[in-house]
Amino acid sequence: MSQGQVSQLMDGYLKLKSWHDVAPALRLLKMEGIRMIILSNFTSHMLSSCVACSGLGDIFEGLLSTDQVKAFKPDPRAYEMGIKAFNLNREEILFVAHGGWDAAGAKIFGYPTYWVNRLDLPTEELGVMPDVVATDLKGLAHFIQSWNSQ
Repeated sequence: MSQGQVSQLMDGYLKLKSWHDVAPALRLLKMEGIRMIILSNFTSHMLSSCVACSGLGDIFEGLLSTDQVKAFKPDPRAYEMGIKAFNLNREEILFVAHGGWDAAGAKIFGYPTYWVNRLDLPTEELGVMPDVVATDLKGLAHFIQSWNSQ
């Protein structure tokens, strides 16, 4: 692969857009007073660009890149960034993951987890299961309401 092809491929990451159900679901949660951040293995520049391309800049309190701790998820140092950002215990933070490996890593860390398994992939064989597995975000608000009432 040439340098130009690599550059073009990497530029594609700067223009990623969210799935069609993401903006309505997150706006509803924001209206309900739910605090949200993104915690990603993307660089800060990539995160900012993707959020802007998706029109979600007003949703999140912060965009956390694992570059800040020099450890990629599923390293516990990466997941700990959420605790520090919210100043909450891990049990008080719902982690919503796109990747099964990320849902498993967050669950092992101690976060309650909601895995958006859009591709209907099998769960990771790591001895843990997400609290919820769904194909989209439609049930996320309901899950948060029931989880908060416990």
